[in-house]
Amino acid sequence: MAEFPNVSIIDLRQVYTIVEDILDKVSWVINFMAFFSIITGIIVLIGSVRTSKYQRIKESVLLRTLGAKNAQILKISALEYLFLGLLGSLVGILLALISSLCLALLVFNEPFAPSLIPFLVILPGITVLVMAIGLSNIRSVLSSSPLAVLRKEA
Repeated sequence: MAEFPNVSIIDLRQVYTIVEDILDKVSWVINFMAFFSIITGIIVLIGSVRTSKYQRIKESVLLRTLGAKNAQILKISALEYLFLGLLGSLVGILLALISSLCLALLVFNEPFAPSLIPFLVILPGITVLVMAIGLSNIRSVLSSSPLAVLRKEA
């Protein structure tokens, strides 16, 4: 060191450890925000299904007045929630893939290799979740009397 005063020694293992620690913390924050966003989305989904309960009761009354059975109303609602879940999760996955593609190509200048996991796990998972939340609300709709609902509106 005395011979070469301008030369500095840097321990690359220590630098690597510090960078890895920082990236681990950033990764934890990103995962936490993703989890928080998913939980918030589920709460919003439950709230929107609960607020549309009166509209579902009115539709059920109209369908029963036209002669529909409870099983038919249940099938109609199940198909509606199935398509809502499929459409919502598909749009979300496609937006995530497009934004990941843009980040990879434009910001990081790296090739993009999409994964099939969102289509195999998240798409059916979100669809089933939407159907379960929606159909859990339909039980009270099916048990409501058409005459009681018609009296409330009159």
